[in-house]
Amino acid sequence: MRAEDLEALREEMLAVITAGAIVLRDTIGKNAFDERVMTAMGKVPRHEFVPLELQPYAYENIPLPIGFGKTISQPFIVALMTDLLDIKPDDSVLEIGTGLGYQAAVIAQLARKVYSVEIIEELGQAAKQRLRQQRCSNVELKSANGYYGWSEHAPFDKVIVTAAPDLIPPPLIYQLKAGGKMVIPAGLPNVQRLILVEKRANGRITTKEILTVRFSQLEGAGSGLQ
Repeated sequence: MRAEDLEALREEMLAVITAGAIVLRDTIGKNAFDERVMTAMGKVPRHEFVPLELQPYAYENIPLPIGFGKTISQPFIVALMTDLLDIKPDDSVLEIGTGLGYQAAVIAQLARKVYSVEIIEELGQAAKQRLRQQRCSNVELKSANGYYGWSEHAPFDKVIVTAAPDLIPPPLIYQLKAGGKMVIPAGLPNVQRLILVEKRANGRITTKEILTVRFSQLEGAGSGLQ
């Protein structure tokens, strides 16, 4: 597709995200997502993070298959989860579930450092190549079971999980800084909720359900595979 066609489709995507934020205003407490988040969504070329044959659909507000039974989340959900984290320029962010790297690329525009964990090695390698092509030099990847986080780089200011466990993994709560936030889908496959987790300065955990979602299940959740 021509660059100008892709640019027009990206503008349409941003309009859809803007409309979706208005619908959720009572839940998120505002009428629009943060301007920095919207700028990042407009800057990252989503078509570079989907399989070649799906590039014409890259900017539609739908999840798309990326292989191995996994999907890239719909743009609105990517924007919503990113906005809920309230990422600061000096933040260190842990992402669980790299996929082909799109969410990491968006966060990389906002944070100091992104540490991303992908359990499927082939996806992780493909993501590394795509992120390198987009010059996302502040993203570090590893292939491992994301249920256990990435303890070597903990604690994290923010944590984002793009696959759904039944229950929020305790290692991820432990690796979240006091004052930090986590966005995670959780629940049984037919009753998943997107949850905002906040760890208070005293270590107390609070949760808020945002909306009903459907994500791939978090592989290896609670197993010994690390």
